Amino acid sequence: MTLNYYPETDSLYINLSERPSVESQEISEGILLDYDANGKLVGIDIDNASNKVDMEKLILSQLPCRVESHIGKTNFS
Repeated sequence: MTLNYYPETDSLYINLSERPSVESQEISEGILLDYDANGKLVGIDIDNASNKVDMEKLILSQLPCRVESHIGKTNFS
């Protein structure tokens, strides 16, 4: 699992799998679930994340994940 926060768009993407997403479903305003070809959840996209997630209380060091910041980067590949 990886968390990617994009401050320029205030979006948070939680990548749960390396499998590609083929379908998305908006479950509430600005929150989309991404599914693979088998219907399994592979990611969660949260728009306006700073209004929905308390970023200061999100204790990333205790989560079993890798955190990537794209601040100041122009190429995300």
